[in-house]
Amino acid sequence: MPMESLLPEEIGDLARRVIAENAALGRKVAVAESCTGGLVAAALTEVPGSSAVLDRGFVTYSNEAKNQLLGVSEDLIDTFGAVSIAVAWSMAQGALKKSGADVAVAITGVAGPDGGSEQKPVGTVVFACAKRGEDPEATNAELKLFDSASTRAEVRFQATLTALELLLP
Repeated sequence: MPMESLLPEEIGDLARRVIAENAALGRKVAVAESCTGGLVAAALTEVPGSSAVLDRGFVTYSNEAKNQLLGVSEDLIDTFGAVSIAVAWSMAQGALKKSGADVAVAITGVAGPDGGSEQKPVGTVVFACAKRGEDPEATNAELKLFDSASTRAEVRFQATLTALELLLP
């Protein structure tokens, strides 16, 4: 039996919408991923015709990668932590600056099972969406707590869905 997709149907369906709706507008997208490790880009590239929409993806799992590839300042990471509104905002701005995309979404979080703290428990994920030509101050960044997700896979699944939703026009 041929395999249709590597990813869950819910993610595939949403990725198809992202590609179709952005293609219809002639919009290019970029993603800057940390805790999702490239799942958003993988979901988009499962869709035929995705090359018309996906400009590039940055998997910036380490703080060094966030700094070197996206220009996130070490001071920002030291001050607020990699999982923060400030870092997600800076990741999205960096992805926009270092790509030809019209919109960039950034994801950084604590997928678990380790790495959580009282302030940032496992399931804490921060998203930011930046648009070319928009005042950077208008870039939306939001912290979500996927506390009903009981596994690393569930946190990453929910984060991928949220990021895809942010890429819808």
